[in-house]
Amino acid sequence: MTRASGDGGKVGIDDAHLVETMSDSEEILRGHFLQVRRDTVRLPDNSHATREYVIHPGAAMVVAQLDDGRLVLERQYRYPVQSVMIEFPAGKLDAGEASLACAQRELLEETGYSAREWARAGVLHPVISYSTEFIDIWFARGLTLGERKLDAGEFLDVFTATPAELLAWCRSGRVTDAKTLTGMLWLQNVLAGIWPLDWQTTSPAWS
Repeated sequence: MTRASGDGGKVGIDDAHLVETMSDSEEILRGHFLQVRRDTVRLPDNSHATREYVIHPGAAMVVAQLDDGRLVLERQYRYPVQSVMIEFPAGKLDAGEASLACAQRELLEETGYSAREWARAGVLHPVISYSTEFIDIWFARGLTLGERKLDAGEFLDVFTATPAELLAWCRSGRVTDAKTLTGMLWLQNVLAGIWPLDWQTTSPAWS
């Protein structure tokens, strides 16, 4: 069984000797927005194995930069790891929601910022061994601060830091969130002029 989410995970003609094919599938759990499945798969050597994995709707993350170069970041308690994490703003896609609309909505709801210009950088798969989750990486600039609209039960602090500060936190281990580490990798290369972005001026797609 193969799954392709975002831009990754494509299976080429030369990959046939690696591909696993689903022969049976059962639902183990259906939660509020996550689903857990157990599949029986046929391996390339025709033996069989089981694969348990989480179905995730996907998400969008925003690397938002103020005019002075500082980055918009969040501190949020993440229950599974029992820690307050430093992260770029992000959130899951609603049913039928476009990636850009999700990025715009989450940035405003969580931080109060809206952006004049947007650029899609790429996609990451944070947990390829047990989840279908993908996260689209968006950059935002031309920020305007308004009023944030946190969801019920959502608690987080918004703060700003320089790229150099965030990079130092990544190196020291203060930042361990996979999407934020990936966002910092993109930002480094964008600021160095190595990975150019295709900026577009947009109005909020969710309004």
